[in-house]
Amino acid sequence: MIYDAFQKKAIDYIKEGHSVIVSAPTGAGKTVIAEYIINDCLQKGDRVIYTAPIKALSNQKYRDFQENFPEKIGILTGDVSINPSAPILIMTTEIFRNKVLEEKSNIGSYSWIIFDEVHYLDDYERGSVWEESLIFLPQHMKMLALSATIPNIDELASWLKSIHKMPLKIVKETKRPVPLHFFYQAQGEIFDNLHEVNSTVYKRQAYYRHGRPNRPTSLIRLLSENNKLPCIYFAFGRKRCEYLAGEMMRFDFLNQGEKSQIIGLYNELSERFDLSNDKSAQAMAPLIEKGFAFHHAGMLPTLKEVIERLFTSRLIKVIFTTETFALGINMPARTVIFDELRKFYGKYFATLKTRDFYQMAGRAGRRGIDEEGFVYTRVNPKYTLFHELHRVVYGTPEKVLSRFNASYATILNLYERYGEKLYEIYPLSFHYFQAKIKLRKKAVELLRNKVKILKELGYIRKNKITEKGIFASKIYGYELSLSELYEKGVLENLSETELGILCVALVFEPRKASILPGLSGHAKRLRNITDNIVAKIQKIEKGLNIKPFSKTYYYHLSPAIEAWMKKEEFDHLLRHTNADEGEIIRQFRMAVQILRELLDTPTSTEFREKVKKVIYLINRDIIDAERQLRS
Repeated sequence: MIYDAFQKKAIDYIKEGHSVIVSAPTGAGKTVIAEYIINDCLQKGDRVIYTAPIKALSNQKYRDFQENFPEKIGILTGDVSINPSAPILIMTTEIFRNKVLEEKSNIGSYSWIIFDEVHYLDDYERGSVWEESLIFLPQHMKMLALSATIPNIDELASWLKSIHKMPLKIVKETKRPVPLHFFYQAQGEIFDNLHEVNSTVYKRQAYYRHGRPNRPTSLIRLLSENNKLPCIYFAFGRKRCEYLAGEMMRFDFLNQGEKSQIIGLYNELSERFDLSNDKSAQAMAPLIEKGFAFHHAGMLPTLKEVIERLFTSRLIKVIFTTETFALGINMPARTVIFDELRKFYGKYFATLKTRDFYQMAGRAGRRGIDEEGFVYTRVNPKYTLFHELHRVVYGTPEKVLSRFNASYATILNLYERYGEKLYEIYPLSFHYFQAKIKLRKKAVELLRNKVKILKELGYIRKNKITEKGIFASKIYGYELSLSELYEKGVLENLSETELGILCVALVFEPRKASILPGLSGHAKRLRNITDNIVAKIQKIEKGLNIKPFSKTYYYHLSPAIEAWMKKEEFDHLLRHTNADEGEIIRQFRMAVQILRELLDTPTSTEFREKVKKVIYLINRDIIDAERQLRS
C-alpha cells in the first residue's frame, strides 16, 4: 500500500516503538494508521483495544473490522457484549475507563489502545471520561490517539508525556487529500466569495426588509444539474430532516436501472433487518425509490443502518441528516450542505464551532473519486451575523479544553485504592496542566466536596469504602440515588416491572416537547420515592456547590416500558408516548446497561436473578443491540 506522507511518518514512529498522536482533517485517512497497528498486532500475536466516542461509531467499526478481520473482533458497549476476549476489542471510552479502574479487569493482556476522536476530551458531558482514561492509562500500553485538526495538539501531547513519561510522537497534517470549495446560498443567490455575501446581502439589509426566498429545493436542483451529487445535507433537528425530505418528493434522481437496483437492495436489507412490515420503513420506501432519504437518532437503529448501507452503495443521491452522521462514520459525498449555522449545544443554542463545521464539511469530496469537494452554507442574515459566519469558515479551530469532573463512582474506586492520597491525582489531570491557580483551587475544592458528600451519606466511613460505597462504585453516572434506594431496602424489594420502570426513568432525559402521560400505580409510587431521594441528594450538592446535580428520574416512558415488559409489539408502544422510535430504543438499551451494572454490585442472589429476568424481558427483538450486529 502507498501511504501519504503523514501516514508513513506515523507508521514509522509506531515501528520504532513510540506512542503517536495524530491531528489531521476529517477525510485525510487517519484510520489507515489504526488499521496498520491492528494488522501488526495480529501478526505478532499482540492484542489491541479500539475506543470510539459513541455507540453508533463503535458498531460501525465492529462491522468494518469484522469484514477485514473475521473471528478476531469483539465489542463491548454496555448494551452489547460480543466475543469480549477477542484480540481486537472495540469499546466505548466509558467501558475502557471502567476497566482501567477495575483491579481485576483483563486489560493487562492488551498492548495497544487506539483513541478515535480524542478531541472528545472537550465534550462538556463526557470529556471527563476521556481524560480519566488517559490519566490512568496502564503503563504497559502504547497509544495511538486520532484527532480532528486542533491548534493545541502540542499542549495535549506535552501533558501526556509529563504524566506517563512515554515516548510520544506528534504527527500533524493540515492538507486534505481532496480540497474543499466553499459556496453560500443567501436570499436566493449563490456566492463563492464571503466578501460578496457581505456587500450584497448583509449591507443591503437596511434597504431590503424581505430578500428573495432561500429555498433548499432550488439549491439541490442546481447541484443535480451541475453533477455535484451525492450530497449530505446537515440539518440540526430531526423534524427538520423529515420536513426537508418531504419537500423533495417532486424530484427523482435515479434512472430506471438505478431505481430497480435500489428497490431490490432496500427490500433485501429490509428483510434482513426485519423491517419488511415496519411502518417507518414502508414510509421511507417512496423516498428511496427517488434516490433520497433522511437519517437521525429518532429513527429505528436498523432503518438507520439500512439507509447508511444504501448511501455507501452510491444509490442515495441526497441524505438529510443530523450532525452525528459526521462523527467518524465513513460516509463521504461530493457535496455537503449546511441548513444553518446554529445548533443546540446541550444546554443552549449557539453558532457552530469552527471545529464542528469542519468535522461536517470534511465529508465533502470522496478520495479517489472527486478532484474537489463542495460545501454550501445557507445563510440567513437575520440569524447569523457576518462576523460569526466569517469566524466559522475562516477561524482557527477551537482549542481542546479539559472538562475534568470525576464522577462519584470514579472517586470511590480511587479512594479504595489511594485513600486520602486521592487528591494527589488531580495534578495529573489535563485540567491542572491547562488551568491557572484559581481554577485549580476550584477543582480541588469540588473534589473534596464530592468526598465530603460521600462521607456524609455513608459511602466512606473511617477512611474505608462501605458496602454501600462498593455498590455505588459499580454504577457510573447514577451512583447516589440508586445506592440510597439500595441502602433503604427499596431496590431489592421492587417487582420486575417496577425495576424496569425505575431504570428507564433513571436514564430518560425529556426533550422539549416530551409529554408526561398518565402513570400507573407502580410508577406513581416510584416517582414519590425517587423524587424525595433525589431532592435530598441535590440539596446537599447545592450546599456544597457540586455541579452538575445528580440526575432526576423522569417517568415519561413508564407506560411504554410496562407494555413492552408485558410482551406488547413495539409498534404499539408509540400510543403510550410522543417519543420517537429511536429514542425509545436508545432509552431501553441504556436501561439494560444499568441493569447489567447492577449484576456486579454486592446484592443478594435473589435480586441478581430478578435483574437477569428484567434484562430478558426488556432486551428482546428490536431492543437487542447484539441482534442487529449479528445480522
